[in-house]
Amino acid sequence: MLTDAGVDFKVQVADVDEDAVKATHDPADAAGLAIELARVKALAVSRQDPDAWVLGADQTLAFDGGLVSKAGSLAAAGERLMAMRGRVHHLHSGVALARNGQIVWSGVDTATMRVRAFSDSFLEAYLAAEGEGLLACVGSYRLEGMGSQLFEAVEGDYFTVLGLPLWPVLAELRRTGVLRS
Repeated sequence: MLTDAGVDFKVQVADVDEDAVKATHDPADAAGLAIELARVKALAVSRQDPDAWVLGADQTLAFDGGLVSKAGSLAAAGERLMAMRGRVHHLHSGVALARNGQIVWSGVDTATMRVRAFSDSFLEAYLAAEGEGLLACVGSYRLEGMGSQLFEAVEGDYFTVLGLPLWPVLAELRRTGVLRS
């Protein structure tokens, strides 16, 4: 997304214990957790390279009163998608910008995802076509791929669903002077 938007960047993986962050966070606050994970990641990288502008991001999924984590197997992904069939869940994309070991901005955007009442045969075909790549996605779907067929409606920003609230990020990068306004 950033490349397509004309933003030059390099990826540096943040060495953070996400499970420890989740353990100390209220599981009912999925949006807050998305921001906290983004902040922790941005700070971890910013402390290693203080002069860099560091963007951290994370995504959480709230469904049926709880948090949903990435599926560990295709069978678990199928079970999760069956549970979400015909129902609504919320996808929260948190983001934080850090510099000199300090958070200078953070935010979250939420998309409401309405899963259609798909057939068992569609689910089987979907899992076979998408394969284990779904295990890297918190909802076991990729909206930019065949996963778009799982939904009857999405309320919210497309980029948020993909994992980054792009418009607010670009606005903040312009505000800080990282990008031309």
